[in-house]
Amino acid sequence: MSRPVSAISFQEMIRRKRDGGQLSSEEIYAFIQGVKLANIQECQIGAMLMAIWQKGMVNEETLALTKEMMMSGNVFHWPEEWAELLVDKHSTGGVGDKISLPLAPALAACGCKVPMISGHGLAHTGGTLDKLESIPGFNIHQSVEQVRQILQDVGCCIVGQTETLVPADRVLYALRDATATVDSLPLITGSIISKKGAESLYALLLDVKFGRAALYKDLNSARTLAQSLVNVGNSLGMRTGAVLSRMDAPIGRCVGNALEVCEALECLKGRGPDDLKELVTFLGGCLLWMSHRSPSLENGQRMIAEVLTNGAALHKFQAMLEAQGVSTQIAHSLCSQTTEYFKHLRRAEYQTELQASDDGTVVDIDGMVIATVLHTLGAGRTRAGQSINHSVGVELLVDLGQQIQRGQSWIRIHHDCPVLSPEQHSDLQGSLLIGGRDSYQTRARVAEFIQPPVTRLTPHDRSEPDGSTLE
Repeated sequence: MSRPVSAISFQEMIRRKRDGGQLSSEEIYAFIQGVKLANIQECQIGAMLMAIWQKGMVNEETLALTKEMMMSGNVFHWPEEWAELLVDKHSTGGVGDKISLPLAPALAACGCKVPMISGHGLAHTGGTLDKLESIPGFNIHQSVEQVRQILQDVGCCIVGQTETLVPADRVLYALRDATATVDSLPLITGSIISKKGAESLYALLLDVKFGRAALYKDLNSARTLAQSLVNVGNSLGMRTGAVLSRMDAPIGRCVGNALEVCEALECLKGRGPDDLKELVTFLGGCLLWMSHRSPSLENGQRMIAEVLTNGAALHKFQAMLEAQGVSTQIAHSLCSQTTEYFKHLRRAEYQTELQASDDGTVVDIDGMVIATVLHTLGAGRTRAGQSINHSVGVELLVDLGQQIQRGQSWIRIHHDCPVLSPEQHSDLQGSLLIGGRDSYQTRARVAEFIQPPVTRLTPHDRSEPDGSTLE
């Protein structure tokens, strides 16, 4: 049942937060209801967001904000026997981050239920939904009944946010972008955890990235965000942990929606780049351990590696494609061991290779520069809802630490414009750093794992937000 909203002055709330004061849970409830019901002017919402950005929130405020956002719409309700099987992960975004595509079916192959509600890309980060929409027929829009049936039949689905799920977040997210308050710690926490909380998960893993191509550039800043996400997630009844992972060079060798689908399929076929497999197996192992499907992290990683090798995860991915609208013929072809991916995925009209200007060792490849150039070629958005070119992307033809010779091709750009501009050409060449053999040091993608509390959670009941759960 909805709580009555007392006559609280929004202007007074904004003034108090602007001056560094603390909002009560009742005031935060009134604010979120005002956002949802459009009882507050947009300029007042923007002013509150800026006040929160400037002054921050204490833990109690952040928890109250997240809970009220989560309860502003419907929440999922699952069969009781799924209680400890429901898991998901969320990434803060990066370049070449295709982890969800092999991870969700791998977890399903290990017995989990993965109701992954994902998003489209914005700015330099690629969206999981954009990658999947490069597959002909894939439908990200599924009803509550369809999601439940897909989880029953397949064990995983990757869908977009429904109209009734966390409606307050859609309003706040758009205004955060317009008011330059996207990087507010409590607002990030509220946005991420409210949506995952509405999935009624047992276990949630956050992949918080740091580095040049991430929202947070250094480990300490990423750790602060991760700890906030973990604290609020656990307080809402989800067994929540976080992985801190490096995001300087692109993940894998492919960047761009259709190309990343190809690379994800290679991973599901037991092939693909080592760093991609490292992240998928580590994140999956964490979730299997967190949901008590494995007695240890190491065993969980072995379980994920096994289903990637023996075809079980690939079988789940093919079943998910078919359940979400892809024809049986295309799904089977994409998942066959010897397929030509561009028989079904659109290839860009032009491919251009660039050559190394020196001999030496590949010391670094700047993922942020590559993503920025691809954005100018049509792969990314500057505003929500903008159409993108799924075929634009790059293939890296070398690995970090590899020896390279002057004149050797190191990158292949897929583009639809006839030629790259001199600036695009120069920027891409500048993203490659070549040095001496001793100047490269191998570093694992995963830097740290923040574990959830050791206590076993009791599957939580969801009270009815505005009188409704999603049965």
